[in-house]
Order: sequence, then C-alpha cells, then structure tokens
Amino acid sequence: MRKIFSTIIFLLLFLFLFFIITLSTIGINTNKFNNLISQKITQSNNNIQLDFNSIKFKLDIKKISLFIETIKPTIKYANSVIPVNEIKVYIDFITLLKSEPKIKNIYISSEILDIILIKKLFKNLKPSNLASFINHKLTEGKLKTEIEIYFNDENLLENFIAKGSVINLKAKILRDFDLEKANFKFFADKTDILLKNFNGNIGPFNIFDGDLKVDFFKGVNLKSNFTSSLKYNKKNSNFFDTFNNYDYLNNLFDINANLNNTLEVSFDSNYKVKKYFFKTNGEISKASFKLKEPQKTFLSNKKIDEVSFIDTKIESNFNSKNNTSQIFGKYSLNGKNFLPFNLKNSFKKEILKLTIAAEYDQDLKFEIINYEKDPSTISEISIDLYKDKENINIQNLDYSEGKNSISFKDLKFNKKNFLSLNEILVKTNKDGRENNNFSIKLKNKFIVNGNIFDARNLPKILNRSSENSIFKNINKEVEINLRNIVAPLSNKMKNFTLIGKIENGKFTKISSKGDYGNNNFLDISLKNDKLGKKKYLEIYSDLTRPLLTEFSFFNGLTGGNLLYSSIIEKNNSNSKLVIENFKVVNAPGMVKLLSLADLGGLADLAEGEGISFDVLEIKMEKNKDTLKINEILALGPSISVLMEGYQDKKVTSLRGTLIPAKTLNNMISKIPVIGDIIIPKEIGEGLFGISFKMKGPKGKIKTTINPIRTITPRFIQKIIDRKKYN
Repeated sequence: MRKIFSTIIFLLLFLFLFFIITLSTIGINTNKFNNLISQKITQSNNNIQLDFNSIKFKLDIKKISLFIETIKPTIKYANSVIPVNEIKVYIDFITLLKSEPKIKNIYISSEILDIILIKKLFKNLKPSNLASFINHKLTEGKLKTEIEIYFNDENLLENFIAKGSVINLKAKILRDFDLEKANFKFFADKTDILLKNFNGNIGPFNIFDGDLKVDFFKGVNLKSNFTSSLKYNKKNSNFFDTFNNYDYLNNLFDINANLNNTLEVSFDSNYKVKKYFFKTNGEISKASFKLKEPQKTFLSNKKIDEVSFIDTKIESNFNSKNNTSQIFGKYSLNGKNFLPFNLKNSFKKEILKLTIAAEYDQDLKFEIINYEKDPSTISEISIDLYKDKENINIQNLDYSEGKNSISFKDLKFNKKNFLSLNEILVKTNKDGRENNNFSIKLKNKFIVNGNIFDARNLPKILNRSSENSIFKNINKEVEINLRNIVAPLSNKMKNFTLIGKIENGKFTKISSKGDYGNNNFLDISLKNDKLGKKKYLEIYSDLTRPLLTEFSFFNGLTGGNLLYSSIIEKNNSNSKLVIENFKVVNAPGMVKLLSLADLGGLADLAEGEGISFDVLEIKMEKNKDTLKINEILALGPSISVLMEGYQDKKVTSLRGTLIPAKTLNNMISKIPVIGDIIIPKEIGEGLFGISFKMKGPKGKIKTTINPIRTITPRFIQKIIDRKKYN
C-alpha cells in the first residue's frame, strides 16, 4: 500500500512537472481565448483589430504567471498593419478559475517598424505630449521594439514599457537643427524615455557614446551626456550661418574639435524652449575665423582679417540665465606665429565679464606718447573688463614689452564716451633712452605728474579735427607737472606746468608755462567769457618750430618767435599769428615760386643760407569746414609777400603778390613826402614783381605766375603802415 501511494505521488509529481515543462516550453494549443483576447483588447481601444493564426497557453516561470502566446499575428491599428513577431497576453490566474479571465498585461515583440508607421500609431495615443513629440519631431528611421502594455481592472491602458533599438533616426531638435543617422537602444514608459549607446550627427557634430533621458512631466525635459567630435569647413557647409545672434559663429571658417558634453533642455507644451543648460569641455585642435570685413584696431596700422587657434582647451557652460567659458591655448592673427593666450568670460543677459591674458607679436602704436612696438618682439597684454549694457569698465589693462609698460586702472566708458579713470602709469623707451615716465589720475581733479613725456606727435594729433570727442562728459580741474618734455624736432622743454579747467571735454581755462632753456619760454593762456560765450586763447613761444611742424605751409621756417591769439566761439574762430625775425630755408614751395618767376638770385638764397623776414602776419577765420585766410603778410629785406585765400577738406587756394625789395623801395620812394621820409634817395631802381596763384588738393597744388609792373595800393599801404609802427 505504501509503495502504491508513493508511486501515485511520484506519478502526480511527474505529471505536474511534465505539465509545467510543457506549459513553459511548448505550450498547449487552444482557441478558447481567441474571442476573449480580441474582445478585451478591442474593448480598450476599438481601433485595434486582431487576427490570430494559432494560440498557445503557456507558463512564464520567471513571473510565475500564465500567458497566451501567438506567433506572427495580424494586427491592425488605425487602418495600418503592424508587423508583429510575437504577442504574449498575461491572464490573472484567479479570474481564470472563476471563468472570468482578466488580462493583466500584454507583451508585444515587433519586427522592424518604419517611423512613418510609428507616427500613425502614436497619433491618437496617450500621453498626448509623447504622441505630439513623435509626430512633430521624428521624420525618418526604423524601430525594433518589445512593448509591455499594462491594464487596470477595467482593461484600460494604465502604463506601458517599451525597449528596443532605433536605426538611422532623423529628428528635428531645434529650429534649423536636425539629428541624423542616429542609432541607439532605448527604454520607455508612460513618463520618460531612456536612450543608451547613442550615436548620430547634428550638422558637423558627430555624437557617440551618448545617453539621453526624456521625461514628459510638465512639458518635455531632455537630459543628455555625450562625446562629440566637430569637423567643419565653410567651403562644404553653411551650418553656423543660422546663428544670427553670434557673429563669431558666422565667421567660423574651419574647426576640428573633440568635446565631452552635458545637455539639458526643457520645452513647454508647444515645444518651445523654456530653459536650457549645455556644458562642454575638451580640445580644439584647430579653428579659424575669417572676418567678413577686415578690422583695424586703433593701436595698429594693420587690419585683422583672420584669427586662428590650435591646441586649445575649452570649458564652457551655457544656459538660459548665464554663460561662462574658459579657453586657453595658442592663437594667431592673419596666419602669423601662434602664441599662448588665456580667456575667461561670463555673460548674463547684458552683463559681460571678460579676462584675457595673451602674448602679442604684431605691430602696435601709441601715437600720443610716440611709442611704437617692434613687430619682431613679443609683448604681454592682460585685460579685465566688465560690461553692463552700454557701460564698459576696463578694470585693469596691462601692457609690457621689455622695459616698456603701460597700465590702466578702472577706465570707464558709456556709449564709447569716456567717463572716468583711476590711474594710468606709463614707462617707455625709444632709441635706447627713456621717453615717457608719467602718471595720470582722474578723481577729484585731472592730474598729470611725471619725469618725462614725449610730445613729438602731439601737434599732429591736435591738428586732427574731431567733432565727436570721447571726453565730452569730463568736467574737472586740471593740473599738469612734467619735469621734461620731448618736443617736436628734438627740442626739449623743462618744468612744464599747466593749471586749467575742462568743461564738457574741452578746455575753458589754461595757464601754462614751459622752459626751452637758454632763456626761451612757452606761455599759454586761455580765458573763458561765459556771458559772451567766447574763449580767448593766446600762445607765445620763443621757438617756432616745435609748434609748426604739422603745417606744411611753414616748411623751411627757422628761428624767430611766435605769438598766436584767437577768439573762439561755438562754431567759428578768428585768429592772428605773428612770427618775427625768421628765415625760410629750402622751402619747396618758396624755391619753386622764385624759380618760376626767374628770380634766380633769391632762389639760390632760399636754397642756401635762407631768406630773412622781419615779420609774418596771418589773419584767418575758421568755421566747421573752411579756413578762410583773410591776409598773409610777410616782410623782409630781400622780398615781401601779400596773400589771401581759403582751405577746405578738398582744396587749398591762395593768391598773392611777391615783390623783391629793390622794386618795392623804388616804387615807394616815388610817393610824394612819404617816399622821401621812408626810402633814401640812393636806393636804385627796382626791376619787377609777380602775382601768383596756388590751388589744388593736398599734395597736388599747382602754381601759376604773372609778371606785374604796378603794385596794388593795398600792398603799399600795408608796407607803409608796418614801417610807421616800427
């Protein structure tokens, strides 16, 4: 009996195991559940139609759950046939015993699906944001997936889990940006999508070893980590032309880089970007920017049309609130030598913080201090800059090259207009000698102090008319004390002092004195008549050449002393220049004029020791565009000249009379009474005089002459008046 009982138990166990093995492997063919499955699935969505070839009842040992399996069924959804490889329908065992089976979940294994079919399937599915994302952003690709669909007690869709792989996907990421040739594995459910082993292209970006998470909580949120390589040449692509707000990207011509990236983007319900975060770090092996128009800096004569980088490290963070980056490596201007640099910047709305440190081997010129860098030397430049809208604060600007250094502290501008500075320190050398060593401070007063200042280019700079002064917002008292000044033509001045006042960027008061040595001085005074809205300027100098070097009219003038006076109003000025006891030596215009007039002796004198003059008087009026020369009178023992004319931006025009002294003396001596008093009777007969005209643009002035046999009464009267006062 005991043996029989054991045999029965063993047989039952064997049959149970056989049944379990059969259910879990081969399964049991049945058609009892065909209608149930069709009805339940159709009940949850009446757009689905099923056609089963064969159904097997099986057991999933891992889940300890019964399921119904069918191979390659025909499924139609929204009038589209879905190529399915396998379907498993898991049934609640307890409900099966009650003859009221309920479906817990459905497993579907697909064949390769085209993205067009997927977009049709998701068109009417929930959640709507996922469906909208798939329909609006995905354009090409193929999908192989496994999907598990979970139902609630009412057989309504409660959740789903999908996993699989995507091949050659194309999607619209942002405006004008397409993801192409994307391949990856994925996992998705009702709330998010996870991507692994992501590879693809966005324009010139090659993406590999990436992962991506997309969740659909309050819109669409995307997070990704990926490695990318960037190879771009503008000859073959215009990808970066779409970045209208970033000129430097539009100018990008060539780049080769490898980067590690982190990206986060949040879209609203309309799939517009709400916020973003992008972090990248890596190396730029080479990059070139070609500017649309060559740019000339104010410190260099050469224009920059290309900027290149090699072996450059980059670390950047860009987001919807703040952008920061650090770039360091080697750069080159116009294809020249590559030099080290380090750049840090932070940009938030309209606030920019920028720090640059770099070596520099191009030419550089600070004309106002007569400093010019030799292009064969390497200098160092560092800048700390803060910009808020149109306000710019150069917190530090330091330049050094050998024994030369220039430093700016807290230099502030608004709309390119100078506002203030803390301090400027200047030390430079020229031809092996120190030519600048001074400081400038602008706090309560505008103060200049130092041992030496090179002013050789100052007349040239002051001669340039400028209606838009960057200093128009300056209103300060001025104090200047310089122990030595290097003046034009190698003249030197000692103990130069100036006290004055600047209002709206212009001097309204000056009292100044400088010592040339050998009892020669420079005096400058400027007074302001606020009621009459006039300024009165007077300059006296015992030396003329340092003040006249930039005026070609005075070429060849040596010796003498100078007195200049001017009444300055808002739009015009009336001025008078008087130079006494000077010579003209090797002046091209004068020699040419004398030669054309066949005054050979005077021409020889002008080319040798020079022609002496007792006095030169110039009376002129100047407005915005024109200098009107009312009178130029030059009197000398050998020759006298009377001229008038004008000069504007296009042309210079002068006409006048030139008469040798013998002719002039002879003619004046024939004037009754006055001639007897002024000219002794032994003076011989004069020969002749000439009238002349000089007209043309700068550098192309043409001269014409005509002999004259009579002298105008005006000329004679000028000579007589002058001799009376002398």
